[in-house]
Amino acid sequence: MYCISSTLPDLDDLTKAKIVALILDKKTEVALEKLSKLYKVDTPEVVVGTIKKKRRTVYAVYVVQEKKIYALNSDIFYNPFIMLHEYYHHIRSKLGTHRGSEKHANMYAQEFIDSYMRIADKLNQSVG
Repeated sequence: MYCISSTLPDLDDLTKAKIVALILDKKTEVALEKLSKLYKVDTPEVVVGTIKKKRRTVYAVYVVQEKKIYALNSDIFYNPFIMLHEYYHHIRSKLGTHRGSEKHANMYAQEFIDSYMRIADKLNQSVG
């Protein structure tokens, strides 16, 4: 388990799985609001569209000065891995250390996906 800071709560599998499920259910803003409450930070705004004068080759980007996550399109807006990756950058900026690497953002997002898969596997086993 990777924790971005010892001051943040270490979220359990069920909580992480619920966040992923919300994003998959097209409730990205609700998911980020819940995470922000758990981490006690402001919720970033999420915008579908590109940033002026920026490359259009990235799927999403977090802009620290605006406290916004820009998602290229609605498919990206509902992609848990990408949105959680960008949310990681938001959390890092709130802690005063925005230089969190892409590798750490990927690890953070992957933890949520892995938790979701573990919970889904348990549910499938209990049904079968």
